[in-house]
Amino acid sequence: MSALATAAIEVPDLSVLRRVSDTELQDALRAWGATRKRVDAVLAALSGEVRRRSARERGAAGLAQSSGSRTPDVFVTQATGLSGVEARQLVSVGGMLDGEDPWLAPVAEAVAAGEVSVGAAAAIRAGLGTPTPLVAADDLQDAAERLAREAATLPPEKVARLAREARDDLDPVGVATREEQLRSKRWLRFTPLPSGMTGVRGELDPESSAVVADAVGALLAPRRGGPRFVDSEELARAEALEKDPRTHEQLAVDALVELVRVATAADPDRVFGRRRPAVVVHVDARDLAAGDGSAWIEGQSTAVSIATARRLACADGYQPIVFEPDGSTRLGRTQRLFSERQRVELAAIWGGCAVEACERPPSWTEAHHVEHWSRGGVTDTSNGVLLCRHHHLLLHNGGWTIEKPPGGWCMTDGVRRIGLVSKNPISRRRRAGRGSTTS
Repeated sequence: MSALATAAIEVPDLSVLRRVSDTELQDALRAWGATRKRVDAVLAALSGEVRRRSARERGAAGLAQSSGSRTPDVFVTQATGLSGVEARQLVSVGGMLDGEDPWLAPVAEAVAAGEVSVGAAAAIRAGLGTPTPLVAADDLQDAAERLAREAATLPPEKVARLAREARDDLDPVGVATREEQLRSKRWLRFTPLPSGMTGVRGELDPESSAVVADAVGALLAPRRGGPRFVDSEELARAEALEKDPRTHEQLAVDALVELVRVATAADPDRVFGRRRPAVVVHVDARDLAAGDGSAWIEGQSTAVSIATARRLACADGYQPIVFEPDGSTRLGRTQRLFSERQRVELAAIWGGCAVEACERPPSWTEAHHVEHWSRGGVTDTSNGVLLCRHHHLLLHNGGWTIEKPPGGWCMTDGVRRIGLVSKNPISRRRRAGRGSTTS
């Protein structure tokens, strides 16, 4: 047997476990948790060596490929029986132990000492990222040292959030880029299964997750200790839901299906989504005004850009919360939104998303202030335009603006131009006559 191999660890007899006190059980868990960290540190070091011997420049002669494994991760999975996620973490942290990222030296030392778990170390590496012209390696090392201390008693999920926040503090300009990277990774897939069921898998970016989770969660709130209602009808609905024999997961499926049914059955000529699900965004008013910094969607662990905060405020309005010097807070006035009547007028004026090549009906659109409310723009139909979420996103997060040249309204990024036209023939002719839009 290799000198690196360890002796087998025996699982204690269940009859022994039944007799230990609560304190002894807790102490044993802590002790074996510490042992697990040390064992994983050894596995990470071994996996890092596998990675080194499987370097890309070695090609088919590398350890992984020559052994029939496509990557070091797969090699580790096959050798240990661990999951792909665990194997990727071991290989990643193994590279850290090998000195690949000097700024992560404090984390590598903590892993080697058995103080920080491999999962937490991998989360720090992913969250902090790498040095850039705007973020020095020394600054990342300082953050890594602080995170290594905090990670000793925290689960990887919490460490991941702290690491991302540290990166956002060091690199506020990069928040928008990281947000777009997450958005570009979103996906949803439906897979017919032999059983006759359909598998649904996917990943949502923070904003999409907030919208879907809030819409479904609001319907399940009474089952999850949500608000208790004074209204008799709401109270009856909550009591019925609590007695419903379906599981939480089954209720979530049925709620999502019902939401889709309601949306698809809506009148396409009506601005159906006049209020989005309760996506709450926290942002410093100074950052919102300046356009710099970052914001956070309540319930999500990843920062979003100020552009996203402005877009959500544009669609749903916002309510300032003033933080007083003593730590107390007070609510400011809710910023004005387009009224239901004005939205009906906008639906008639634009007939759907105003972008020339877009066919989204009014029910798929959001009302946008051409001249932002925060910059003095009025909430009037003459200052409003309907845009689908994709084009509203392009306008706020993509750096595009709306211009009103004599030839017609358009969106532009300074180089490209996209025409804005009404899909309502009557409105289009009327507006073209006064030089506002043209087909």
